[in-house]
Amino acid sequence: MAKIIAIANQKGGVGKTTTAINLAASLSRMQRRVLLVDLDPQGNATMGSGIDKNSIVLGTYDVLTGKSHLAGAVTRAADAGYALLPSNADLTAAEVELLEMENKEQRLRTALIAVTDNYDFVLIDCPPSLNMLTLNALVAADAVLIPMQCEYYALEGLSALSNTIAAIQQSLNPALVIEGIVRTMFDPRNNLTQQVSEQLKQHFNDVLYRTVIPRNIRLAEAPSHGLPVIAYDKASSGAQAYLALAGELLRRGSETDTAPPAETQEP
Repeated sequence: MAKIIAIANQKGGVGKTTTAINLAASLSRMQRRVLLVDLDPQGNATMGSGIDKNSIVLGTYDVLTGKSHLAGAVTRAADAGYALLPSNADLTAAEVELLEMENKEQRLRTALIAVTDNYDFVLIDCPPSLNMLTLNALVAADAVLIPMQCEYYALEGLSALSNTIAAIQQSLNPALVIEGIVRTMFDPRNNLTQQVSEQLKQHFNDVLYRTVIPRNIRLAEAPSHGLPVIAYDKASSGAQAYLALAGELLRRGSETDTAPPAETQEP
């Protein structure tokens, strides 16, 4: 049965979609069966996986609103190596329609039940806000992976997200846990980056990944080519970082797996 991980942060611009795409591709390279669910109406994970969001026939909107079974809406992101439940701006309508539906917070969880035996991991790319879509992701998930940039407001945003997770644990998904926190767009030359990183170690050391994701040109370029960075430039520091992150995630899950040399682990 698949492990379902929501990749979430209520703050935008922290590398959430980049992490979803590249972690999915890295796990796939490690011979894991992966489904990436694009739950953001912007459709960036869809485009970054090489799928034209404007040509989608069935997607996340259709699944959440009951117009399609999940298996019928999944497509193959061939160059990326994983299965994808795509999305586009149609998903914005789902936020409104869900409010009128029974079990509105459970729609994604119910849809995933039929396919979890087909995958080892289901990664959910959440929108950068706490709305009905994000709520569906957190109710469906076993765990939350939190990408965050080491900047001034990062800890405040992380505290808000932790409170949200705690509230969902109390009411809708008692089994939900924080899978880990990953530092993204990391620049060790920046004093503020180092200071925030040290604060994260002090307060969240038990869930903080050792692997850090550096600022990297190739990582930034890859989405415009519809590719994860491992398919765009496997030798880049960004690709090696996400391979290391995937290896660390697998080791935390007690799987026997050899991670690549972790050049991008914290200094």
